[in-house]
Amino acid sequence: MCQAPNLSTKGFATRSYLDLFAAPGRLAFCAAGLIARSGGAMVGVGIVLMVSSLYGSYAWAGAISAANGLAWAVGNAVLSHLVDRYGQRRVMIPAAIVTAVSLAGLIVSAWCHLPVWWLLVPSIISGATGGSAGAMVRARWNHALNGGPQLQAAFALESTLDEVTYVVGPLVATVLATTVHPTAGLVAPVLLTLTGGLWFYQGLRASQPPVGARVAAEQAGMPASGAASKPVAGLRPDRLILAFGGVVSVLIVALLFGGTFGAVDITVVAGTTAMGHRSLAGVVLAAISLGSAIAGLTYGARVWKASLPRRFAIGVAAYGVLMALYLIAHSVPLLAMVGFLTGLAIAPTFTNANTLISALVPKHRLTEGLAWIGTAIGFGASLGSSVAGRLIDSFGYQSGFVGTTAVALLASVLALAGVRTISRHVAGAG
Repeated sequence: MCQAPNLSTKGFATRSYLDLFAAPGRLAFCAAGLIARSGGAMVGVGIVLMVSSLYGSYAWAGAISAANGLAWAVGNAVLSHLVDRYGQRRVMIPAAIVTAVSLAGLIVSAWCHLPVWWLLVPSIISGATGGSAGAMVRARWNHALNGGPQLQAAFALESTLDEVTYVVGPLVATVLATTVHPTAGLVAPVLLTLTGGLWFYQGLRASQPPVGARVAAEQAGMPASGAASKPVAGLRPDRLILAFGGVVSVLIVALLFGGTFGAVDITVVAGTTAMGHRSLAGVVLAAISLGSAIAGLTYGARVWKASLPRRFAIGVAAYGVLMALYLIAHSVPLLAMVGFLTGLAIAPTFTNANTLISALVPKHRLTEGLAWIGTAIGFGASLGSSVAGRLIDSFGYQSGFVGTTAVALLASVLALAGVRTISRHVAGAG
């Protein structure tokens, strides 16, 4: 099938973050990708703050945020498949423009206080065309490093940068929404999507993985690297990503993680509001991402003896245990502290998830495979925010944390139960 990345490097130096940028062009596409995806970290909390403030309903806030996340999840799967066939620039430049315009339409609709159901339309359109700049950055890293031993460090760096956006994004969105206008938290995503997208997709075309090699490989049923001289047994060009062994097990955990992310966003806003400190919601959410960013950098700089599937399961289990601490967090400082602790398990877990996917799917389908992690998270987040919003309106903010903890613990059980299955498929992919 596909060749698993070699993760058994012996020296720390070969995996250092500075070495990743030794070749020209890598720093540029890493920075541009960071800007291109930064706005996405503000959209969910921006919608919740805007709708709950202007329309007075957490249920509608959760539903509109869920619609955006669900549309993103579906659209992301389609866009990533098109990107692997036609290239990042041809697909994502028009998509980025539509995303920015529809987000602007969402802002105007709320500003004019149109019927709340009308906000679903621009929310869905902006989500469906958002795409996953993070998956495309990782695909560029995989192409630049040729699946070598530095790949885990690169993926750890990108997971950490993802979390940096979630440190800064909620803070900026919260400050704008609570001090300027409830719609202001969504203005920054419009600007970042346009500027970052144009730089990343149009200005840095040289670092994009070659499309022609992938298309030819799909038609021949061969790896895109050209290393093999004969078709890979059982590999059909149109095979669904979910059909590759082990992928579904990873994505189910990502789906449940996404459910906790969506629920925590809206529950933290409701909780800090109930505590009389609504403006500090962004601080609590930023604490989660700060913990994740610190853990991600530390994790990626080390060589680990445990197998990749086992490390994946341990990270998920730790997350489930730590999430239970939200049940005893009844003040903003405690919420921030628990958020920081839960964040410690996030970036390492998704570093492992992305590395597992890169080992389980063929190289010429890598963007699509990595994007499916985001798709799973998006589905989960949409469901989590919608369900949490209804629970909060009916039973109070603490019910949101009860549901979130239950989902996290379920993810832990499934991850631990699936270690052997994933290990077998990773070994078979090699």
